[in-house]
Amino acid sequence: MPGWAEDIPTVGTVPLSPDPRALESLGRNHSLATALSDLVDNSVDAGADHVLIRFIRHRGRICSLYVVDDGRGMSAAAIDNAMTIGGRRTYHERDLGHFGMGLQSASFSQARTLTVFSRAVGCEAVGRRLALHRRSDFHADMVPSDFAGHELGRDWSMNLARHGTVIRWDEVTGFPVTTDDARVEEFISEALRSVSGHLGLIFHRILAANRVTIHLDVEDVDTQQVGGRFEVSPLDPFGYRRTGRSGYPKEITATDFSTRLTFRCHIWPGRSAMPQFRLSSDPAHHQGLYIYRRERLIQAGGEWGGLAILGRRLQLARVEVDIDDDVSGLLRMNPEKSKVQAGPEFVRLVETARAADGTTFADYLETAEQAFRESRKRTRARRPMLPPGRGFTPALRRTLGAEVPFTDDDRPIEIRWRRFEDDDFFEVDRDNRTLWLNDLYRSRVLGGRRGGLNDSPILKATLYLLVEEVFQGEYLGPRDKDNINLWQEVLTAAAKSEKE
Repeated sequence: MPGWAEDIPTVGTVPLSPDPRALESLGRNHSLATALSDLVDNSVDAGADHVLIRFIRHRGRICSLYVVDDGRGMSAAAIDNAMTIGGRRTYHERDLGHFGMGLQSASFSQARTLTVFSRAVGCEAVGRRLALHRRSDFHADMVPSDFAGHELGRDWSMNLARHGTVIRWDEVTGFPVTTDDARVEEFISEALRSVSGHLGLIFHRILAANRVTIHLDVEDVDTQQVGGRFEVSPLDPFGYRRTGRSGYPKEITATDFSTRLTFRCHIWPGRSAMPQFRLSSDPAHHQGLYIYRRERLIQAGGEWGGLAILGRRLQLARVEVDIDDDVSGLLRMNPEKSKVQAGPEFVRLVETARAADGTTFADYLETAEQAFRESRKRTRARRPMLPPGRGFTPALRRTLGAEVPFTDDDRPIEIRWRRFEDDDFFEVDRDNRTLWLNDLYRSRVLGGRRGGLNDSPILKATLYLLVEEVFQGEYLGPRDKDNINLWQEVLTAAAKSEKE
C-alpha cells in the first residue's frame, strides 16, 4: 500500500473560468437602502459634491433607478476596471471603498441589469452594461458614446458637462409590479422614507461636515415631470440635547502592544422621542456598538460584539468606535459594509479598558442599566388612544405606539384626502372612523411637494392628537360638538390664508 507523500506533483494548469451565474449570488445580504449606500460610497470617493437618487415611473409602474453624481468621472479604461468583478482600484487614505466589488454586489442584489455612464475631464462619454440573464460570459456591452452623453446630459440639477457618473438599474426585482396608484404611491413613500433615513444615519458625519449633499426624487417619464426633491438630512445616533447620565459621554480606552481602541460611551436620556434615538424601529434594537470607518458608519448598533447581551435594559447605551480597516484581526467588516464581526481577542482586550477616572466597560453597562430603570418610573399613566391607520407613515405609527397605549379596538383612525362640496377644512366621519381633509387645500398644505397616501405627516400627527377623542364613545357630547366647530372655523380660515 502506498505511503504518505509530503509533496504533491503537478503536470500543468487548466483554465477554470467562473460561471457568470455567480453574479446572481452577489450582495444577497443587501437591502435597497444598504445597496444604495454602497453606491454613495463610490460617489464620495470620486469627490462628488452632489448625489441624486432618482426613481423612474413608466406606465404607472416604478421600473428603474438612477444614482447620479458630479464626481471625477471615469475614462474608458477606468470604467472597464470598475465593471470588472473584483477589479480593485487604488484606494486613498480617506476612501470608503474596500473590497472592489461594491458596484456589482450592490447593483445585482437589486437589479437584473446594470449600466454605467461616465465622463472624465478631457475624455468622451463612455458607457458599459452588464445584464444577468443575457450573459454566458463576463463580457460587458459597450454603450455608444452619444447615448452615454445623452444620459449624462439629462436634467439632474447638477452640471455633468465636464465630469460625472450616472448609474442606472433596470429590471429592479424589489419594485412592485402593480400599476395601482395607491399601492405604487405607498411604495414610493416608504422607499423614500427608509432610504433617506438609512443614508442620513450611515453618512451623518459626512453630511454634517458638508462634504456631500444627497437628494432623492421621482420622475414620471410619461408626463416628463419630476416630483419634489427630498434632501437627506444627517441623523446622528448620538444627537441628544442632554446626556442621560452625568459624566457621560465618557471615553474608555483599551490598549495592547499593537492596538489602541477608544470607546466613546453614551447614555441616552430615558423615554426620548427624538428620531435620532428611535431611528427606524424599537430603540432596544439600536443599542450597542456604532463602528465607524473613515467617518462612514459601518455598524449601526444592534450588536455588542460579545461584550453584553442585547436586552431592553441596555437600550439607552450606545458606543462610538472608530476603526481603520481590519484592526489587527479584532474586528472584520462584511462585504456589504453593514456589520463588523468581532474576533476572539476583542472581548479580552475590552476587559482591560479603562477611562481616565478608572471606569471599566462593565461599570458603564451597569450605569446604563440603572439609568434605564430610573427612566421607567412614571408619575402618571397616559390615556389609551385609538390606533392610527391609513394615512400615517409607518414611522409615525411606531412613534405613537411607543408613546401612548392603544385601546383594544381593532378599527384604527384614518386620515384621508377627498374633494368636498363646500370649503370646510375637515370632516369627522365617525361611522367609518375617518377624518377627511378637503382636497381643495392639499396643494397649499404640501407646498408643491409630491402628494401620497402618507403625506403631510406633521399636519396628520397634530390632527390625530387633537381629534382622536371625538372618535371614542357612542355619541358626540355638547363639548365635542363645540370643539369641532371651533377647530373647523380656525383651521378653515388658516387654510384659506395659506398661499398656493
